[in-house]
Amino acid sequence: MFQKALALGAAAVGVGRPYCYGLALGGVDGVAHVLRSLLAEADLIMDIDGYPTLKDLTPEALRFVG
Repeated sequence: MFQKALALGAAAVGVGRPYCYGLALGGVDGVAHVLRSLLAEADLIMDIDGYPTLKDLTPEALRFVG
């Protein structure tokens, strides 16, 4: 998801609407849940793909699919 932007050198990545949905459904706790879920998904994807740290995400880690 946002690993591509980080691999290309972004210092930060916007989350977009999911935090708004979390806020609407659960208030502050909903936002915290959304952010925890996004971070957990990113950690899982990086582990599965073999990138243990953010420093390992480089432009060479990307592949064109299509």
